[in-house]
Amino acid sequence: MTRSPDVDAYLERSERWHDEMAELREILLRCGLDEAIKWRSPCYSSGGKNIVIIQEMTAFLSLMFFKGALLDDTDGVLREQGPNSRSALRMEFTSVDGVQATAGAISRYVAQAVAVEEAGLEVEAPSELTLVEELQNRLDADPVLKAAFEALTPGRQRHYHLYISEAKKAETREARIDKHVDRILEGKGLRDR
Repeated sequence: MTRSPDVDAYLERSERWHDEMAELREILLRCGLDEAIKWRSPCYSSGGKNIVIIQEMTAFLSLMFFKGALLDDTDGVLREQGPNSRSALRMEFTSVDGVQATAGAISRYVAQAVAVEEAGLEVEAPSELTLVEELQNRLDADPVLKAAFEALTPGRQRHYHLYISEAKKAETREARIDKHVDRILEGKGLRDR
């Protein structure tokens, strides 16, 4: 596979995990993946389907498998993204030695992820979202807001719901809704710019 000049530039700018990313890049390219910058990070695909993305975290470098939940984690190296993540799982690295030590596992997991995509497998859809009471009441009272909320992607709807429902007090949940009404009306997710 050919190297992307955009990924070259990304690596040049990286200060914290440069060497680890360079090592991961070589492994992923040997797996036959195509590389590009997506979501401001090096992303690797096969047949136009996203397989993995490299994400620079503060404490570690992440190699996130988009459909990691469908992989057989025989080496026990995959970690959850967070408590509300449904499909993505990641490997975490803090050194070049760590990347090199798991090179075989990385290659095997990439091969599995490519096979998952080629087979057309999908992570089971989440159950229907039951919105937190304050959000549901606000949507019921405001048809324009309700239409805008329903036009958001399911992931954006879920993200708003989780963010609002995390607040312990009803007043805080109401304040969070108030704060983001304009974003919802603009069709933006919680973290969209």
